[in-house]
Amino acid sequence: MSAALHYDLAAVTPAMQDYLKAIYHLQDGTGLVTAQRLAEALDISSPSVTNMVKRLHELGLARHTRYHGVELTESGQQVALEVIRHHRLLELYLVDVLGFPWDEAHAEAECLEHYVSEEMEERIDVALGHPTRDPHGNPIPSQDGAVTERRDRRLLDLEPGEGGVITRVSDRDLERLRYLGGLGLYPGVTVVVLEKMPFEGGLWLEVGDATHLLGLPLAAAIRVIGDAPAT
Repeated sequence: MSAALHYDLAAVTPAMQDYLKAIYHLQDGTGLVTAQRLAEALDISSPSVTNMVKRLHELGLARHTRYHGVELTESGQQVALEVIRHHRLLELYLVDVLGFPWDEAHAEAECLEHYVSEEMEERIDVALGHPTRDPHGNPIPSQDGAVTERRDRRLLDLEPGEGGVITRVSDRDLERLRYLGGLGLYPGVTVVVLEKMPFEGGLWLEVGDATHLLGLPLAAAIRVIGDAPAT
């Protein structure tokens, strides 16, 4: 998408913004999102989701097809992208400037993202040097709505002896995020797979001078790019 952002967020309640952002993430190029998936993602009851989806449909922010699911309209996508831009700029500002841990920054940004003015957004963007990635490696939508994805791959798909530079660490589970940060597994860090344990036992990783055994659920949260041979 490359449409101008800065939709009038004042006309969309924070709750609506959360729904639109969740739909955007769940669509992930696959089209319609079911009410059940949306309810699970937001931890909200199905009847509440149904009522909100109808409201978003009436406002022209989403298209709801009964028994099939919901998808964003162009206006709905503009709102979602602007809120995501706010969130990721705030996360980076909180981490790089204010010194917040990357797991705590996520919760703070969730609260603040709905109330950032265009002027504040611009000032944060300039102060940070017009960044393109948040602390977790997620792309920050540009002012014109462009989202630049990397051609990275799952850490789980690497074979022993293969490695790469971490591009992204999922921020969906904050306890996992905190744990991975404690192991030094941040975007920009080079990792090498030393061994894949049998029977879903996990991966032995080389991270700098250290080695770590990473369970499969944790490894699934990490994506990498490039190739770094084992030393």
